[in-house]
Amino acid sequence: MRNRISSILLIATFVLSAVAHYMNWDSILQFVISAISVIFVAGFLGKATENVAHYAGQRLGGFLNATFGNAAELIIAIFLVKEGLFDMVKASLTGSIIGNLLLVLGLSIFAGGLKFKIQNYNVSLAGLNGSLMIVAIIALFIPAVFLNTHSITQKDTNTLSLIVAGLLILAYIAWLVFSMVTHKNYLSDVTVDEDEELPHEHAPEWSKKKSILYLVLATVMVAFVSEWLVGTLEVFTVQFGLSELFVGAFLVAIIGNAAEHSAAIMLAMKNKIGAAVEIAVGSSLQIALFVAPVLVFVSYFTGRTMDIVFTTIELVAIGVAVFIAKSITQDGSTNWYEGLLLMVVYIILGVSFFLV
Repeated sequence: MRNRISSILLIATFVLSAVAHYMNWDSILQFVISAISVIFVAGFLGKATENVAHYAGQRLGGFLNATFGNAAELIIAIFLVKEGLFDMVKASLTGSIIGNLLLVLGLSIFAGGLKFKIQNYNVSLAGLNGSLMIVAIIALFIPAVFLNTHSITQKDTNTLSLIVAGLLILAYIAWLVFSMVTHKNYLSDVTVDEDEELPHEHAPEWSKKKSILYLVLATVMVAFVSEWLVGTLEVFTVQFGLSELFVGAFLVAIIGNAAEHSAAIMLAMKNKIGAAVEIAVGSSLQIALFVAPVLVFVSYFTGRTMDIVFTTIELVAIGVAVFIAKSITQDGSTNWYEGLLLMVVYIILGVSFFLV
């Protein structure tokens, strides 16, 4: 019954969003309908990914969850790049990184901690994730420093951005090889006793072929709804007097992160905190090391290169998120209070961005 209601709401909001777009309804109404539709479609995408991940195994499954969980953000960002809204693109990337590290991870740790006093996962993986987050901060920090000190021209900044983007993509590919091939067992999750789980607990709802088909369908639906949503953002921003920074960093990011929210929290509540951390932290790493660099190259091929220079506020927000997330996750164990701390930092940043 619950699945049937979800399916009806998914189809209804998607169709309504399409009608609102093509019938040129009021822009604010279009934004609201599209935002609701993105949440349902992202949930459908998350569910399809979870089913495919079941057949792929835990580590590859976590990677798939992070990848397709970021599909909404990537597609929205590509449309923003095409519109030339580079500031909003960078704000949405910032929001995705801090949203995953603080909100998604915080909610997961908090929810899991309320059910299980202490949850453990691979400490080696936690340490490597922390190191990768530091690398991402360095890569985003250097171009900003060089441009703001006027040491290089805008043309040179674009060149530096393309080089940094290329290196980050290579680093991310190398990380995939390291974590999934050469050191797969070294980074495997801390397992729980088999008698703590029911045999059917993680059984997929759909067959392998149906799961893949739904995954493709969900991705296509996300692409359409994302384009409709982006088309209303400028009017929505002006109408309510909001900054592009706040809209991109929080509204767009929260809407696009719906898939990760549900998947990570459910896993944490099943005492699979390692998989939940893999989704939240892995998603942030993917945004910083892969999605952002890819968008730089996408903009280059459209004829107007988006540099990888973030504002001081964005860099501070990302740096704060990385610092607290690394501090909390580096020991390989979590509790509900640590999750609460992450959410407190997220709210502080949210209020600050709103007031900018």
